[in-house]
Amino acid sequence: MSLLQPQVGDSILLSELLDAPRLGPMIVKSAKMQRVAKTIQRLGPYKSTILIQGESGSGKDLVARALHQCSAKANGPFIIFNCSNLVDSLAESQLFGHVKGAFTDAREDSLGYFRTADGGTLFLDEVGELPPALQPKLLRAVETHEIQPVGSSRSYQVDIRLIVATNRDLSAMVANNTFRADLYYRLNAISINVPPLRERFEEIETLVAYFAKLFAGEIGKSIDRISRSAMQMLTDYQWPGNLRELRHAIESAVMMAESNCIDIDDLPESVRTAAQNVETEGFSDGNSVASEPREITVTDYTVEESVGSPDSYLLNDAIKSALIRALRKANGNCHLAAKLLGISRYTVYRMMSRFGLGQVKSFREIGARDAIEHQSLLAASQS
Repeated sequence: MSLLQPQVGDSILLSELLDAPRLGPMIVKSAKMQRVAKTIQRLGPYKSTILIQGESGSGKDLVARALHQCSAKANGPFIIFNCSNLVDSLAESQLFGHVKGAFTDAREDSLGYFRTADGGTLFLDEVGELPPALQPKLLRAVETHEIQPVGSSRSYQVDIRLIVATNRDLSAMVANNTFRADLYYRLNAISINVPPLRERFEEIETLVAYFAKLFAGEIGKSIDRISRSAMQMLTDYQWPGNLRELRHAIESAVMMAESNCIDIDDLPESVRTAAQNVETEGFSDGNSVASEPREITVTDYTVEESVGSPDSYLLNDAIKSALIRALRKANGNCHLAAKLLGISRYTVYRMMSRFGLGQVKSFREIGARDAIEHQSLLAASQS
């Protein structure tokens, strides 16, 4: 079921999903992204170098752009360079520039990315791909804000805000001697971690509506709705490719749509296949659970069984209590808990993450009463 309720028949009006908190180019509807937004607003006015970490496609570039827009250099250039595009033989020239005649193909002077970004922000994405020979030169540029073009005897001061990003574990690279420790500690002094899309599922509906409107406008289609079943499929999907994968999925759906409403058949095969797997994975033959129970501890949580206290009417408390009771009755098995609650397994995982249950280990003890109830419910589900 959709998190929001702007429903017309079996479809949802996309325009009703677009009203969500934003910071610059980012949607910040989830608690985790609101914390990121607060960090950006605090750090934005300062000139310090910032490291952004997160999975590929999670929106690190959007965080960098929001930092730029919150800075005193917002009117200056915002220059993006992906370090994985560096050519070893030309890497120093790409970043710091060169003078004419510095090497065979240097037919004219080149500013390089640092000087091009002067007066604004330079965003170096995938900094973990930086060639080892260039790392000490980047360290010097970070510390002194001074660069020396290839083939020149002159150094130049650059007035920039440097932001770097990576989806790699730089601390592990330091341990493996593939990334300089001094550069890592300099870059990691101030960092922002961007959560993956599966941990901010509250934003998926708004993002779907945003991308649908964007791509419909680009290709000249009139699409203003999405079916409830298609939206459910999109919110249940885990999005391993994060924001980038969602963007491409909606672009494809907009192109495939034959009416003004995106439906299940318009979604990419990867999303539809994942949904079909969720439906069939719960029980393999009607008599046994197909996968091992997810280990959690719920005995640390007190569940309010009565409905007399005012707190029991709080929606979050009610949802959390229902989830915990279902997990206890299912002996920690998310497939069975989802079946008891009438929701998908992925929704159970997201709820566990939301309420901090997904990180708890070693669920082993279940009371005699709960064990009896569990067996009865399991038998009932098989009938």
